[in-house]
Amino acid sequence: MEHILIIDDDVDMCMLLHRFLSRNGYEVSYAHSGKKGLEMMDMQSPDIILCDFRLQDTDGKTLLLKIKEKKPAMPVIIITGYSDIKMAVDVMKNGAFDYITKPLFPEEILQTIKKATTQGGSTSLDSNKNTRINIASAKSENALSTDTKYIFSPEGVFGDLLKQINLVAPTNYSVIIYGESGSGKESVAQHIHEKSKRCNQPFVAIDCGALSKELAGSELFGHEKGAFTGALNQKIGSLELANGGTVFLDEVSNLSYEVQISLLRVVQERKMKRVGGIKDIELDIRIIVASNEMLYDVARKGKFREDLYHRFNEFSIVVPPLRKRKNDIMVFAHFFLKKANAELQKNIVGFVPAIEQLFKTYNWPGNLRELKNVINRAALLTETENIELLALPFEMVNHGKLLFEGSGFLSQDSVPAEDSFIHTERNIIHSNSSEINEHSLKGASIDAEYETIVIALKKANYNKSKAAKILNIDRKTLYNKMKEYKEFNDG
Repeated sequence: MEHILIIDDDVDMCMLLHRFLSRNGYEVSYAHSGKKGLEMMDMQSPDIILCDFRLQDTDGKTLLLKIKEKKPAMPVIIITGYSDIKMAVDVMKNGAFDYITKPLFPEEILQTIKKATTQGGSTSLDSNKNTRINIASAKSENALSTDTKYIFSPEGVFGDLLKQINLVAPTNYSVIIYGESGSGKESVAQHIHEKSKRCNQPFVAIDCGALSKELAGSELFGHEKGAFTGALNQKIGSLELANGGTVFLDEVSNLSYEVQISLLRVVQERKMKRVGGIKDIELDIRIIVASNEMLYDVARKGKFREDLYHRFNEFSIVVPPLRKRKNDIMVFAHFFLKKANAELQKNIVGFVPAIEQLFKTYNWPGNLRELKNVINRAALLTETENIELLALPFEMVNHGKLLFEGSGFLSQDSVPAEDSFIHTERNIIHSNSSEINEHSLKGASIDAEYETIVIALKKANYNKSKAAKILNIDRKTLYNKMKEYKEFNDG
């Protein structure tokens, strides 16, 4: 049984980690100061040390150097807040195995500890392990993106995508990645980074759609103390944190015009100023951006600077939606199931045959993100060897048979009891050619319209007036279409 020593002056954090790690089979002890931690290390000889970066009597770098002086092979994992990430990367260069950011995620903690026990005390940077910094939202400085690693198949659509990645990765070109929400754009960007010469440097992912207009400049470029009301301390921006590595700007078209102007200078001159600053900061970064709409079209509409678009457009990659990768869906499904099994400590073997048929006919509006969530939910609900249809969301199993009641859409939150709607395997298996009748052509047409309506309703958060605008029809026509679908199913 591996012994983990926790060094943290937060008593509650120590207790939480002690309970969690003990339940997962580790022997755990903890100290509330750096001095006490060093004493306990000498007495107990732990296998791993989990150490907070900021302690009352010392800092992570000083403590790390003392630990390495006494026990050079000791794996040390640093716990750090968002504002300390740059310092954490510096500490890793001095021998830390890895760092994890607050808030702490159970799966991330366990994975990092398991890597430390198998790889020993070599540092992440020295052992060619990628340093990744994911900034998911400017609204919460502690928000952390934990997207699953992408799977690349050497055949079909993925084969073409992989060829493009392998072609552009070794260069320093800026890249635009196009794709629907949830299709894996960030993972493609990470893959480009990992296959580039910058692979041992930071990868910083920024969701531009989550940046408010007021805070976007500060989030990207940082700010000086007193630059604006509330700027009580100097802040290092995301671009500066990525120095030497790769910055990924997701949904870049959401940036304000003012921020685009500042970003143009970064692209052209590789220089920037913090908000309120007067000193130029040199940047050595590769920029990868992503969008779910064509940036050229956005630029022509005057919503995105055309000169910035041309700077970014040195190379572009289109990530196809999941519905166009039918042959890869079950590969992803089994991959996500394997991760869910590990997290939930289950041993689910696979899926009943009807699920594979459903997955290949379903439209997947949420793409890979939706598939991952569906698998996680199903794994949680499943107590048998294989995942069955009843473990899947109602709207998925009944995606071709959802009922419209009068003027209202029957959402998952208001579904009737199971025996009042179809939820069986026969509901998702297409009829064979011998069962074709005069209803089939009409049914195909209505089903196609229905899928379009459902997508519009989801985009409008089930607001029918907004959905009608998306569909470019009036509200009354939308009601009639919904009523037509209900009558067709009732007939």
